[in-house]
Amino acid sequence: MTNRKVTLASRPNGMIADNNFKIVEEEIPAIEDGEILVQIEAISLDPAIRGWMNEGTTYIKGIEIGAVMRSFSAGKVIQSKNDSFAVDDYVEGFLGTQLYSISNGEGIRVINVSHGKLSHYLGVLGMPGMTAYFGLLRRGEPKSGEVIYISAASGVVGSTVGQIAKIKGCTVIGSAGSDTKCKFLVDECGFDYAINYKTEDLDAKLKEYAPDGINIFYDNVGGATLDTALLNLARGARVVICGAISQYNDMANIYGPKNYMKIVSARGYMTGIIVFDFIEEWPSAVEEMSGWIADGKINVKEHLVKGLDNYVPTLKMLFTGENFGKLVLIT
Repeated sequence: MTNRKVTLASRPNGMIADNNFKIVEEEIPAIEDGEILVQIEAISLDPAIRGWMNEGTTYIKGIEIGAVMRSFSAGKVIQSKNDSFAVDDYVEGFLGTQLYSISNGEGIRVINVSHGKLSHYLGVLGMPGMTAYFGLLRRGEPKSGEVIYISAASGVVGSTVGQIAKIKGCTVIGSAGSDTKCKFLVDECGFDYAINYKTEDLDAKLKEYAPDGINIFYDNVGGATLDTALLNLARGARVVICGAISQYNDMANIYGPKNYMKIVSARGYMTGIIVFDFIEEWPSAVEEMSGWIADGKINVKEHLVKGLDNYVPTLKMLFTGENFGKLVLIT
């Protein structure tokens, strides 16, 4: 059997480029005791990948040159010498950007695909959905009647945050980069308001939609968007920093918030969310999220692309805004 995998050929300087990656073919070795062989069917593409391509360690070590590109992937166990996994089990975890993966089972979970499509476990029932769930409920601590604003709201994290916030009785405002995405937020995700940040004045719209201020700001963008949101905080506001996609291609010159003193005058706080801190609680969160999906309380939108050869142009979509929904590569 032959494996095909995407490896890191060089570290990007700014926007990712084709020459940062290489597709390698190699024979699959026999698995050893304690290992499993997984045939990968779906690969998650997430903004965090850009940070993982940098040298050094933040909350996770950067990908080594020549190593397979890190990704959450899902597929079927086709060989097993590990008592915790049976042939034909579906599993998900850091299996990499490749067609087959050998694992000792560490960090890999068996998934019940009867709860949803396999690709859901890379999105709403996977790392992005869990980021939304714990970031909002544990860090944002929403209360019924509060106002939440979410940047990059049409992505899987943002749209899930907003829908959970609606379940919790909040007024939800989201911003996105097109009228189509804004319409999706209101019509399909139940947001109260959506702002096209490319054509509308974000500050003016936040003052219109939240005249008494924002109680929770869930930030996926950073930069000027964060600065504008800070100007509109209500007393006791919580700012949850999930991501900063506007900054990922130039982290050496990151745009820091000018208006951070608004945290003081609002008597609020700014905090971060790393989803792996809650990994032991993922199963119970997946159960609750699955119930909300089944009840029609959470709408799921995916953007599926076929073929490992399309990895690089598909990954670029995350940073140009071309994708609409959770971006998943189907092998």
